[in-house]
Amino acid sequence: MTTTTTGQSLSAGRQGSRIAATVQDGLAVAWRNLIALRRVPRLLVFSTIQPLVFVLMFRYVFGGVVGPSLPPGVSYVDFLIPGIFVQTAVFGSMNTAIGLATDMQTGLMERFRSLPMARSAVLVGRTTADLARNVFVVALMTAVGFALGFRIHAGVPAFLGGVLLVLAFGFAMSWVFAVVGMAVGDPETAQAAAFPVLAPLVFASSAFVPVDTMPGWLQAFANHQPVSQTAEAVRTLVLGGPATTDVWQALVWDAGIVAVFAPLGVWFYRRAV
Repeated sequence: MTTTTTGQSLSAGRQGSRIAATVQDGLAVAWRNLIALRRVPRLLVFSTIQPLVFVLMFRYVFGGVVGPSLPPGVSYVDFLIPGIFVQTAVFGSMNTAIGLATDMQTGLMERFRSLPMARSAVLVGRTTADLARNVFVVALMTAVGFALGFRIHAGVPAFLGGVLLVLAFGFAMSWVFAVVGMAVGDPETAQAAAFPVLAPLVFASSAFVPVDTMPGWLQAFANHQPVSQTAEAVRTLVLGGPATTDVWQALVWDAGIVAVFAPLGVWFYRRAV
């Protein structure tokens, strides 16, 4: 009995040590990627310009057209900014594909392979670094939104919950594009391959316009895809109203995406190196 208990304790200890080592390796790779942003600040600058352009363009070009189709008392800027948050997270996740493809092209993956580190650490580090970058970009978009008239209607805690939901979705989508980057192997192709995935999800969604303004055949897709689910959850948290169902549906999408694409990413990593 004692021998069995001791063996189980040692096994649990080794398992705990492996998990701790994997986390430590992932954080080390994430820090390496964040240092790269500090050394090349223009990467961060240009990653914030695109969301700013989207905010200004949709706010002032489409606001007059979409505004009348919104429920009474809801301004277009309050409808738009939650969608911009989600769009920013999705477009930002494309950097995961480009970064991993660049590392493969430069031979850095072979260097990682030769080190005594967890196989998943490279992917975990990249997606974690992109998550940290999303924190900065979403904070910037919040400031810009307030400057344009965006207001929180359901309280600060609900708004912060919406921000966490956006970050979780961005993290999940980073795993999708990790697979894309590992599959294609070079940054130019990764960027080209990412757009056909991004465009239908972002533009055929409720991020910028109400779904009921779309053709009937497109509404079926727009109502049942992760960008719309997340945008609606964040919007409900910001504007107020029963958000439990929307939030749970968004979280289920996040969990499902990670459950499918994280193992695929590790498999592609093993195959690539």
